[in-house]
Amino acid sequence: MSEHTNPLGDKPIRVALLGCGVVGSAVARMLVESADDLRARIGAPVELVGIAVRRVGKDRSDVPVDPALFTTDAEDLVTRADIVVEVVGGIDPARGLLLKAMESGASVVTANKALLAEDGPTLYAAADAAGVDLYYEAAVAGAIPILRPMRESLAGDDVTKVLGIVNGTTNFVLDKMDTTGAGFEETVAQAQALGYAEADPTADVEGFDAAAKAALLASLAFHTRVKGADVFREGISDVTAADIAAAKAMDHVVKLLAICERTTGQNGTSGVSVRVHPAMIARTHPLASVRDAYNAVFVEASAAGQLMFYGRGAGGDPTASAVLGDLVAVARHIVAGGRGPGESAYADLPILDVGDSVTRYHISLDVEDRPGVLAQVAQAFADTGVSIETVRQHIRTNSSSGEARANLVIVTHAATEAALAATVDALAASEVVAEVVSVMRVEGA
Repeated sequence: MSEHTNPLGDKPIRVALLGCGVVGSAVARMLVESADDLRARIGAPVELVGIAVRRVGKDRSDVPVDPALFTTDAEDLVTRADIVVEVVGGIDPARGLLLKAMESGASVVTANKALLAEDGPTLYAAADAAGVDLYYEAAVAGAIPILRPMRESLAGDDVTKVLGIVNGTTNFVLDKMDTTGAGFEETVAQAQALGYAEADPTADVEGFDAAAKAALLASLAFHTRVKGADVFREGISDVTAADIAAAKAMDHVVKLLAICERTTGQNGTSGVSVRVHPAMIARTHPLASVRDAYNAVFVEASAAGQLMFYGRGAGGDPTASAVLGDLVAVARHIVAGGRGPGESAYADLPILDVGDSVTRYHISLDVEDRPGVLAQVAQAFADTGVSIETVRQHIRTNSSSGEARANLVIVTHAATEAALAATVDALAASEVVAEVVSVMRVEGA
């Protein structure tokens, strides 16, 4: 069958759009401007049958569509489409609308990582019951094609680890702290001024956004249902200029990383570890060169080896590009009378506690400068079975008391998170340690 042939004649593929914000308006514009190309690529014309918005009267003159297409009746709109594109975000009413769309026979294209991370299995079940598609490339890394390669291109391989920078706001903040020496609050304000961060940046800087994306990546990579609540999460609000400087001294940079990996728990159980947290990563690692608000995902697979996907992780046009890619794929399935791959959760691996994950630590200690201190510190590591890789010491004198103090910087070899956390607790309780100044994970070795 020619790709220019529509077995249904000239009947168009009807598309309903939920949301007309930054991404939604870009999707609408691209649907109009690329109509001829889309028809040729799909084999059928695409007709935008409506755009659900909160207020019809708002000025949307920059969206090149008939104003009559705007409606506040989203529930009716989703029953009149072959494909429903959802770019509203949030859990409700998006969940109810997408379920109703699928019950009405519409395939779904969504960018809603929060909903998928919380209730993806319900959406997959609804898609299976209705015999329709559920695609969500735009939910993880904007324009970067990562989900379809994971779901299709690597379907015959065994993915062992996914390491990613999946939030542009935090990458911008940490990159500027590294390159300019500015503090956290200052760089967040700069990100807000440039439109990279919301007025309330909590979802980004506290890692909630990245955790939802990590859940989706892990689910696809390991054929196991992973929810956002399963992801260990730490944000970047406690990262200081001293942490950035310490990373520089090691020729590392600090990044907020989403880390998904197959590993073995302390009881010998094979499972999945998923975590999001700031970490030092060597400047020689490909992810270290990801600057500004860009995203990148580094994948390790048994046969394929190491792969990296890089590009714009947010923004209207980049995200709309991923949405349109999904729309074309789904529309082709409608024309051909088929479906794309559904949920693959056959492995059903256990989600391991973060204590089972293996990492390295960079630990900065304020200690007394006297004989025997280093030996007592080293004993704390030995007692918990953690091996020390390097130790650096800097002596300083208290300007008021004249007391000599030492700053010990210790980098460990790889160990379980549980053992490393126990080491830090032991150090904090030690009589020779005045303060555990900072603790940061070291990844990407």
